[in-house]
Amino acid sequence: MAYGRLSRRDFGRLMGLAGMGAAAPGLVAGCAGGTATAVRAGAAARTWKVSGKAGAGLGGFDTAVKKLMQDRGIPCGSLAVMRNGRLILARGYTWSDDTSLSVQPTSLFRIGSLSKAVTATAIMRLVQDGRLGLSRPVTDLLTLTPPPGTTADPRLPQVTVRRLLQHLGGWDRDVSGDPTYRDRQIAEQLGVPLPITRAHMVTHGAGLRLEHDPGSTYAYSNYGYLLLGEIVAKVSGTTYADYVQRNVFAPLGITRTLPAKSPASGRAPGEVPYFSQYTGRSVFDAAGTTVPAPYGSFNAENRTAMGAWLASAVDYVRFTKIFDAATSVLTASSVATMFAKPETGLNSGGYYYGFGWNVRDVTGGRNTWHDGSLPGTSTIVTRRHDGVTWALLFDQRDDPSGLTYGYNDFSAPLHTVANGITTWPTTDLFGDYF
Repeated sequence: MAYGRLSRRDFGRLMGLAGMGAAAPGLVAGCAGGTATAVRAGAAARTWKVSGKAGAGLGGFDTAVKKLMQDRGIPCGSLAVMRNGRLILARGYTWSDDTSLSVQPTSLFRIGSLSKAVTATAIMRLVQDGRLGLSRPVTDLLTLTPPPGTTADPRLPQVTVRRLLQHLGGWDRDVSGDPTYRDRQIAEQLGVPLPITRAHMVTHGAGLRLEHDPGSTYAYSNYGYLLLGEIVAKVSGTTYADYVQRNVFAPLGITRTLPAKSPASGRAPGEVPYFSQYTGRSVFDAAGTTVPAPYGSFNAENRTAMGAWLASAVDYVRFTKIFDAATSVLTASSVATMFAKPETGLNSGGYYYGFGWNVRDVTGGRNTWHDGSLPGTSTIVTRRHDGVTWALLFDQRDDPSGLTYGYNDFSAPLHTVANGITTWPTTDLFGDYF
């Protein structure tokens, strides 16, 4: 199952959430520009703010997003809709009792596993430039020395860059758990203090047994995308984030995106706060201090390549223009390679995972999508075969209602709205935000 589909119980098992109990006081129904200083107010005390612009006839999107937020008590959200390369809706939504708070279309959110398409694009750019081959074994590119007392799986040299991109490396978190959430175990295994580093995570993974022969079975792997981020840094000779910003975002005029930071004190200008009903043990100190789940129960700084970029909704849909037509980032041939069917073919659902995207071929084109999830984060991106694309970002992924926060929960209402539009606006709002 995809990272965004972990149950709360599974997440608690992987991260050691403190009894899955209510989060400590200090969370307010607030968004960019506000402070987290009080327990979220009841729904009756909240009021709506909707910022940004939209073309004529698109009010159904506002109605759909507001209902999703009201049903789940989500304080902050943002939606951007693009059609045929034109930005036709750019919204920020705030549902709060604090009138000083406001989400803008340019507000930054942790985007979770929507980051995987970013990492895949960086890899493909290196391939396009002749600096990397998709068939290169990961063992040729990175030093994968297992921890003392463990042995590398003999099949590890069969794990290629292509197989990492398509989640065919052989690690299976549904069988053995997600190794990227084992900070305390890794620190103890390697005899190092918290916080651990990406290098420590790589070393730990090098000693794991593969659950499947590489190339035989799809199994979603955050560890695989951690390795891809390290490959970008190794091959490019710079940091992963620097390479992405210079070679993926900058050519499109995207300048707001940056890696997320873990503590609330590290919020970037314009970044929303994050909310959860749960607490967790800090992965930054040996004492295991209890912290709000979004702030320190996982190490965001280690997760950029697999799931911890910051972006606005308008930034992200602009990024997806790379996949609509040839750009200065990727050629049409490179994009086709990213969406090519893997060696395993279609899964039981009739779709497959390309390079950073779920892909379904349909009559008249191709639908691609992804979701993202972290404590305090729920995100989706949808690219429809009819030229309509949206990115929807929320600052919460759980609440006492028991409602789910999955891709289909959020995409279905937006599809309903889009399917009912007969005349689309031709406006282009990109000039207002770039």
